[in-house]
Amino acid sequence: MIDLVTIGETMAAMAPNEVGSLKYLNTFSKYIAGAESNVAIGVKRLGFNSGWISKLGKDPLGDYVEFFVRGEGVDVSQVKRDKEHRTGILIKEMHTTKEPKVFYYRENSAASCLTEEDIDQNYIKNARHLHLTGITPALSQSAQAAFFKALQVARENNLKISFDPNLRLKLWDSIEEMKKVMLKIIPQVNVLLPGVEEGEILLGQSDPEEIIKEFYEMMEPGSLIVLKIGAEGALYYQGDQIEHVEPYCVDNIVDLIGAGDAFAAGLITGLLRELPIQEAVELANLVGALCITVKGDIEGLPTWEQVEIYQGKKEEIHR
Repeated sequence: MIDLVTIGETMAAMAPNEVGSLKYLNTFSKYIAGAESNVAIGVKRLGFNSGWISKLGKDPLGDYVEFFVRGEGVDVSQVKRDKEHRTGILIKEMHTTKEPKVFYYRENSAASCLTEEDIDQNYIKNARHLHLTGITPALSQSAQAAFFKALQVARENNLKISFDPNLRLKLWDSIEEMKKVMLKIIPQVNVLLPGVEEGEILLGQSDPEEIIKEFYEMMEPGSLIVLKIGAEGALYYQGDQIEHVEPYCVDNIVDLIGAGDAFAAGLITGLLRELPIQEAVELANLVGALCITVKGDIEGLPTWEQVEIYQGKKEEIHR
């Protein structure tokens, strides 16, 4: 049985081995980059079965992405290969004083050609949890249709549905279109994982508690909102009282990209384990913190054993 299903694009990514402008750098490392596959890998490492729905080009980079995700134990039986369209590429520019800058080469990629016909209803129907992000509906109209098809199937079969808006302004024709689609999605999910900046863009609100309350008014009673507030941790709300969960602080921050996906993987794992919400959010904070200590989106995602060691529940043996 698949515990978690995700749907979205994963690209081959290139990151320079030094910091500075891409104009002057010559050596790069190759890895994968995709919000949904990051979450699927994170949940798998934390002890649950996960599956990823996508399309890749029938090209060497597509081979690399598929083999990598499969090698992490994620089910890729729903990943189709497209000989007419290429695998998308992402190039990261690293700086010491600010977040990495990202350049996308994903227009007309294989994943942007996802359609409703690529959604196997039985595959989703037999899962426990569907995780979605706001990236997939931004790729194309056909990918957006596939997204809403997956969402419909999950709702009809009473799956837990989490949604991370994960706004990518570069992928949308206009902010107005983006807001319209996002605000259509949010009432249909029961776990929402926004950040404060996304609340500001979608709602025009900057106060965290007001963001939470306004989003909650759109959703069904009993839904869960977990608002990421960066270095201050997270707030959660399920219709009663807004609760604050302290962050896990790490000394060595290497790469912030992927932290939100790691947070989502931790929270989903907590929900699959049926932990109290407070403990599930604590787990999300921990997994997100551990992820940013390593270069790359998924390289720092911990196993369940590593989580227990960090929590002091298990002793680490060094020799």
